[in-house]
Amino acid sequence: MTTNCVLTTRGLTKRYGSATAVDNVDLNIQKGQIYGLVGRNGAGKTTIIRMVAAQSLPTAGVLELFGENTARGCAAARARIGSMVETPSFYPYLTAKQNLEYYRLQRGIPGKLCVDEALERVNLHQTGKKTFKTFSLGMKQRMGLALALMNRPDFLLLDEPINGLDPEGIVEFRNLLLRLNREEEVTILISSHILTELSNIATHYGFIDKGRMLEQISEKGLHEKCRACLQLTVGDAGRAVATLERGLGCRDYEVLPGNILRIFDYLTEPQTVTAALAEAGVPILGIENRGSNLEDYFMALIGGGQHA
Repeated sequence: MTTNCVLTTRGLTKRYGSATAVDNVDLNIQKGQIYGLVGRNGAGKTTIIRMVAAQSLPTAGVLELFGENTARGCAAARARIGSMVETPSFYPYLTAKQNLEYYRLQRGIPGKLCVDEALERVNLHQTGKKTFKTFSLGMKQRMGLALALMNRPDFLLLDEPINGLDPEGIVEFRNLLLRLNREEEVTILISSHILTELSNIATHYGFIDKGRMLEQISEKGLHEKCRACLQLTVGDAGRAVATLERGLGCRDYEVLPGNILRIFDYLTEPQTVTAALAEAGVPILGIENRGSNLEDYFMALIGGGQHA
């Protein structure tokens, strides 16, 4: 196995009685990625992150961390992980530094310097004697991240970290994660139902629904699938393709099941395409301009339903 592989799961499954929360999930995250786990509430995102963080045990399947898949190996590898699953409990009348010092001692993390470093990394090093109960929601979320960073992790697990943040707090948190990833090469697994925000940071995506992994795709691959196109449903896809290539010199297209063509040229000249197809005797059963964002793509992937 390549040393660049941070997390791999094969057939990862979690059952609670007769209910299956995570169903046979294969997952692959490489060093340096920001992997967005996309799914509706209850899809299994949190359960996956809990199993990776050893807060929950898998019912079945294999989980590998930094190439380790034995119980002892994974336990050692988890020393390289920081996690923020739900908002951690902090003492309201203690300062940021006092709270982190408590957790440092509780977790047996050596050296007091890590407390100051963690607070500086999330821009809370100047809060002084201000107590946790007076912090804004954004500051409290950054405290949770500081706790996750205190052991200087190579791999960061974040479950819905921007829930409840205002737009300014979201931007602040986003920039912080990007800096950690780009400057300190921290690999990140982040789940969120705020899909527009995920699209601002993720380099790769895993789409999960009802406990099953539907698709894994890179940001580049997703961009290709979501870009604007002219979508036609035709009576004869083979003849339509021949017409596009020979008659119009079109090479930027794709053919989907059901005699559906997506054409990425001629977006402002649909009449040129339809005229050429009609002249070639190709029945046109439907035509529309298409283009989607992450939210649209996810909803199409799961076949509609509730907002993610």
